[in-house]
Amino acid sequence: MSEKALARRARVTDDPRWAQVCARDASADDTFYYSVETTGVYCRPSCAARLARPENVAFHTSRAEAERAGFRPCKRCRPEQPALGERRAQQVAAMCRLIEQSEQPPRLEQLAQHVGLSPFHAQRLFKALTGVTPRAYAAAQREERVRAQLGQSGSVTEAIYAAGYGSSARFYEKSQALLGMAPSDYRKGAPEQEIWAAVVPCSLGQLLVAATARGVCAIALGDNADELRRELAGRFSRARLSQGDPGFERTVAQVTALVEAPASAAKLPLDIQGSAFQQRVWRALCAIPAGQTISYAELARRIGAPRAVRAVASACAANVLAVAIPCHRVVRSDGSISGYRWGVARKRKLLAREARP
Repeated sequence: MSEKALARRARVTDDPRWAQVCARDASADDTFYYSVETTGVYCRPSCAARLARPENVAFHTSRAEAERAGFRPCKRCRPEQPALGERRAQQVAAMCRLIEQSEQPPRLEQLAQHVGLSPFHAQRLFKALTGVTPRAYAAAQREERVRAQLGQSGSVTEAIYAAGYGSSARFYEKSQALLGMAPSDYRKGAPEQEIWAAVVPCSLGQLLVAATARGVCAIALGDNADELRRELAGRFSRARLSQGDPGFERTVAQVTALVEAPASAAKLPLDIQGSAFQQRVWRALCAIPAGQTISYAELARRIGAPRAVRAVASACAANVLAVAIPCHRVVRSDGSISGYRWGVARKRKLLAREARP
């Protein structure tokens, strides 16, 4: 090997980008490219082609720079196209848009054809990135549409079909779990449904507890009792709010104990509605022992959707049962505390309280 080749080899191997090429590091894709003199092509760092000799390699900051130097795109890693991760995200986004825009849930074969994948790979990719199957995503979209339609359509039946349900029977089978009441009652703002509610002081400020005959439907923390009551009334504008009975008073006492001493409080019957994905996240939250914390990424892994970190964070934010569904036990990957519906200061106090022996 000539001295010139040796010098070039040393220069390339000393460059930290060479280690990324050797590791086929996909996280480095589109931050730089490398060309191979003997083949005349340029590649992404993650290219799966046989590793070139370092003396034949040169680095480029852009595709344009590599092409100006006379190199053509590699046919294996396709550096002129979006990176694989970006392409996959675009495919999933396209499937989501098709589901959202379709009056009836598209079949898996239709979704796969729409993005140029096989049904098997479309299903696998969709679940890996969103945490749910296309079918579950379509069901969640219909649930959101029916909530909106119940407030707009002339009848419950019109709302059900306008939301994309093929039959009213299929919707009524799950309406209680979805809405927490009969569809006609939801459409009218829960008229005559009795919701017992109370606001009591606690060590974290004001504590609102609300329950239906099915169980506790809201636990909220705040600084102003009237604001907490208004928020609850806004959710059920025509429900009959009452102060409850001795049985409800015991429930309020249990919730207060849960706030003050999470490890020793009894479990509560809950009445909460959410999508299938949200329910999975909330069940996983309830499995986190008091005094322990996990990251959003770890929570996503526990429910079998490691790439759905943002969706997991959104499900935590949608929780309306403070402390009973302990979303305060989820922190950032670096352990820092952020993102709590009832205030970061309260989240910090709850965690400190649970950390005490």
